[in-house]
Amino acid sequence: MSGSKSSNGVASAISRRGALQMGVGTLLTSFGGVQWAYAQDKPALGTWPAGSAGDTVYLGAAVPLTGTYAVQGADELKGWQLAVEHINTNHELMKKIAPKINNGVLGKKVALVSADSAAKPNQALQVQQTFINQNKVVLMTGSTSSAVAVALNKFADREKILYMPGISGSNDTTGKDCVRYGFRQGFFGEMAANAIGPVLVKAFGKNRKAAFMTPDYTYGHTTTQSVVDYLTKEAGWTVVTNQVSPLGTQDFSQYLTNIANSGAEFLVNVNWGRDAVLSSQQAKQFGLLPKMTLVLPYQIPFFAPEAGVDISAGVYAATDFWWTLEDKYPMAKMFVEAFQKKFGYRPEWGAENAYVSFAHWARMVTEAGSFYPPDVIKQWEKGEPMPSLLGDFKYRPEDHQYVRPVVIVRGKAKKDMKNPEDFWEVIDVVQGDKVIQPANAFGCKLGSYT
Repeated sequence: MSGSKSSNGVASAISRRGALQMGVGTLLTSFGGVQWAYAQDKPALGTWPAGSAGDTVYLGAAVPLTGTYAVQGADELKGWQLAVEHINTNHELMKKIAPKINNGVLGKKVALVSADSAAKPNQALQVQQTFINQNKVVLMTGSTSSAVAVALNKFADREKILYMPGISGSNDTTGKDCVRYGFRQGFFGEMAANAIGPVLVKAFGKNRKAAFMTPDYTYGHTTTQSVVDYLTKEAGWTVVTNQVSPLGTQDFSQYLTNIANSGAEFLVNVNWGRDAVLSSQQAKQFGLLPKMTLVLPYQIPFFAPEAGVDISAGVYAATDFWWTLEDKYPMAKMFVEAFQKKFGYRPEWGAENAYVSFAHWARMVTEAGSFYPPDVIKQWEKGEPMPSLLGDFKYRPEDHQYVRPVVIVRGKAKKDMKNPEDFWEVIDVVQGDKVIQPANAFGCKLGSYT
């Protein structure tokens, strides 16, 4: 675990709630004109006030650095690291998103602690529990797997600590598994389906045949369902087979054999991370690609360089961000340049999502003038426009989902690439309010503030 001297040690034997009681009382603090009181009418809640009683507040990331989603997790981590650096140094881009930062938030420096979740819910929970015990984190993040996001959602709500998932494509994260303490900045399956569906129909027409490959957990099932619903109901497409595979599958032969015999014209691959790369490479080996058109309804960061440009060329995908948007959006350009300068490559959308999520948290804390979680949540729920790299949009108070654009891209052939990272052509930027479902459609019922 980075950023914590005790990260490799055993969690403190002192009970968390007992330790937090030491910070309770009437405490008046002033930093740079910002004042707040930990009053008797605000008893200890989550890691408050102990988590913000010192000169540093900690943000905890449970991120997959090994396993199926390791490459994507490493990219997310870099986005969080850059955001923390920018919060503490008043970077121009961060100031545009969170104008009230002042070498930190509310007089505190911000520090990131992180550890490997391996995209496993139980491991992610253990990581965050350790961060609560050792660092009194005031914000948790990390998912990449929606199974992790759903687990941490419930954990955050129980522990009364704010949570922003990072990458999480399941409809359920801000649907039936939404919580008062969770906020999602990124897009998800339903938005992706409603954004990419019209593009596919315009390009290929109605009444086509599609085979689906679906990972067997909440992200896979909800995303597949959303894409199927759009293509069948709006365009008369037929789903000739849906091959469901366990997370971490190495050999997709049995699934690809069934697809080969299905008569499909399109291969809609909902797998993610290394699973998406391996299944697509094996589909090519089976002779399915490029005979079938490959569609990635929820685009995988680093898919093109990992799977190969010969596979990604011509692929249609929905994504959160692509770096060439810097040509149209000044804040996107600032982010791409800052990220590339620090890490040596142009960011993928996991890094963008991570950066913006932390920036939004900093904005909400500084606007609320408080680390007390209900104060921050209620500030968030005002639903005021909040900057992203692609414009100003709102979080819905009903389900805590940011109504942001979805970017539709198509893979470039090698001959059309202008530089070694020019993998995708941006086809459209679809506004979020045009593709998101009503706030109550997926069963969101937020819990209490305390």
